[in-house]
Amino acid sequence: MFLRHVAQTSPAPLALEIVKAEGSILTDAKGREYIDLIAGISVCNIGHRHPKVVKAIKQQADEYLHLLVYGELVETPQVEYAKLLTDHLHNSLNSVYFTNSGAEAVEGAMKLAKRATGRTQIIAFNQSYHGSTQGALSIIGDEYFRNAFRPLLPDVLHMDYNDYDAIEAISNRTACVIAESVQAERGIYAPTKEWMKALAQKCKETGTLLILDEIQTGFGRTGTLWGYQQFKVVPDIVLLGKALGGGMPLGAFVANRKLMNHLTADPVLGHITTFGGHPVCCAAGLAAMKVLLKRGIMEKVQEKEMLFHNLLHHPKIKAVRSCGLMMAVEFDSFETNKKVIDACINRKKGQRRVLTDWFLFAPQCLRIVPPLTISNKEIREACEIILEAVDKIK
Repeated sequence: MFLRHVAQTSPAPLALEIVKAEGSILTDAKGREYIDLIAGISVCNIGHRHPKVVKAIKQQADEYLHLLVYGELVETPQVEYAKLLTDHLHNSLNSVYFTNSGAEAVEGAMKLAKRATGRTQIIAFNQSYHGSTQGALSIIGDEYFRNAFRPLLPDVLHMDYNDYDAIEAISNRTACVIAESVQAERGIYAPTKEWMKALAQKCKETGTLLILDEIQTGFGRTGTLWGYQQFKVVPDIVLLGKALGGGMPLGAFVANRKLMNHLTADPVLGHITTFGGHPVCCAAGLAAMKVLLKRGIMEKVQEKEMLFHNLLHHPKIKAVRSCGLMMAVEFDSFETNKKVIDACINRKKGQRRVLTDWFLFAPQCLRIVPPLTISNKEIREACEIILEAVDKIK
């Protein structure tokens, strides 16, 4: 039924039937357990089904679900979550527009940049990923994914990340520069602090809006609440998603109130969504962020990152790159990596397994982005399983 009635995104889906998820452990219909090393692709930062998130969902469902299109009514979960977010962002980032997903946040931010600046050019980066809607697709950094869907947005310039030629390309006709704080789908590449600061400075000098995509790097993934804090810069617009909803679908773009007001008039409803900021999703995200902000979760990210590094040594592992609990284990080829991934997923009956995958623009790299709450014991067990899989490669 899955293959027949659910639209397929690839010729070979994993097709695991998961019936239970708790913390860092998934359980399938046959009772087999998997240590989850991808957390729904950086979604379940505080683990699956945290009891406080589940409680918040149930409480909100008892009060109300959808009421009206976004922005018309005062919905307490939206307001409280927007306040909590802006309390923990730079004070210039004080207005939140909730969407349904990260890709929709990208779309809204691009519209805002064009509307506010009156310019059309967008600079994005090769090997970056921002979503699959047509606007987001226009700015992702890989022609393989773009080409089949042309024509896309005009006036998009793709440059190399962490390259000073990209900074030179920014001019007074550039509406915005959109960059990931750390390139994720490239296989975890962080820029230098000097480059990121120079990028921000050139944007300021030219009146260009700097949009930083924190959809994967946000909510403690890098060891700080926001990835941009690693570089001592402040974006004009920040993009949020994935972990924002605590396991529920939610995205957002955040900017200064004066900037965001460009979507309020001329035309009215300059950006609108029916379900963006759904009260149940906001209640879940609010609860999840409160859990994350408690001492001990983000503070242990670096320690757990180092534990992975200390354990993942093997002649067939070419490199392990990381920024917090956002890691890429590089092999010589996709074929090798796929054998390791499959061996981790398909261990013998009675043995605990590991769920992991590869990166869109770095298929030779194995992805490790587990819940931030993963235990040291689970890390050790997961690394043993990975190394066992590597040993079996012919």
